[in-house]
Amino acid sequence: MRDVAVIGTGCTTFGEKWNSSFRNLFVEAGILALEDAGVAGEQIDGLYVGNMSAGRFVEQEHIGALIADYAGLASHHIPATRVEAACASGGLSFRQAVIAVASGMEDIVVAAGVEKMTDVASGASVDALAGAADREWEGFVGATFPGLYAMIATDYMNRYPLTREQLAQVAVKNHYNGARNPIAQFRQEISIDTVIKSSLVADPLRLFDCSPITDGAAAVVLAPLERAREFTDTPIKVLASAQASDTITLHDRRDISTLDATVAAGRRAFAASGLSTTDIDLVEVHDCFTIAEICAIEDLGFCRKGEAGRMTWEGATALNGDIPVNTSGGLKACGHPVGATGIKQVFEVVQQLRGEAGKRQVEGAEIGMTHNVGGTGATVAVHILGV
Repeated sequence: MRDVAVIGTGCTTFGEKWNSSFRNLFVEAGILALEDAGVAGEQIDGLYVGNMSAGRFVEQEHIGALIADYAGLASHHIPATRVEAACASGGLSFRQAVIAVASGMEDIVVAAGVEKMTDVASGASVDALAGAADREWEGFVGATFPGLYAMIATDYMNRYPLTREQLAQVAVKNHYNGARNPIAQFRQEISIDTVIKSSLVADPLRLFDCSPITDGAAAVVLAPLERAREFTDTPIKVLASAQASDTITLHDRRDISTLDATVAAGRRAFAASGLSTTDIDLVEVHDCFTIAEICAIEDLGFCRKGEAGRMTWEGATALNGDIPVNTSGGLKACGHPVGATGIKQVFEVVQQLRGEAGKRQVEGAEIGMTHNVGGTGATVAVHILGV
């Protein structure tokens, strides 16, 4: 297997992109990534694009062909493949691209993700997202994603020492980071009171505990490490790529407030890279809800179960903390266009490792991790990247 490097990245701004179509978004991100890598379209050997639900959001299927066509790659007959794994679609598209390059089957590969979620009413988007859970055993009886994560939060808070204020601090910290990220959907700082006094969504989760509905796209270009310096002076090496699965239904889990797929994927990534949590300088985790970040910090091994609330409250996960978490603002503040989120996480880590993250730069960052979750933890992709 060959070593793989990221040689270019691109990302649209995230938010309610009323003036951008689904096609506009992925073309914009792709052009930015190719320009950053100094790669022409005809040099690309393959394209993997993460997308959860274009059929529901924009009534468009056959996404791989559509993107190849409108990206100007169809005339070169470049293979384009859609990758779907709910909210982990982006992370898995990156993993598929890594595997393609590492195997030697392809050399220059684009991994991308895109979602246009605001072209339907909020009820329709919530219903589409419910398809990431078990429609028959969860969705048909009224379980929504906020409801399912509220169950996780309730179970967690009954078993471990997590206060309402500590949970709110996750959102406060991520909005602080998002306010320093030019692509973020929400670029405003908030307070603990803002979170606690916001509208109740599913007890104990309130509006500011939840990630938003978002439009956006992101893309990265990968190449064999041995060729990377043909394109860039700052290649970022993929040190590990791991994936794990669990039951799609929450009620079938061994422990509903521990995402075992996160535990497994994290351990596999650390084993493949020969690294441990103490080697990681920053991590982008899947904070679709504030409780999800709390669980992720623990399940990846950055602290013991029940310690993440105190750790967050004391500033250990802040930009200047021991292990900065979600420097981009995370899904909570940067936004969550579900198919693009896993690629945006890679985009953020690459910016940090290049020293290009501006006001949210983690000083001396050399190794970063991404953690992308599908559903309530049925699919998890974890990647480690380094300079």
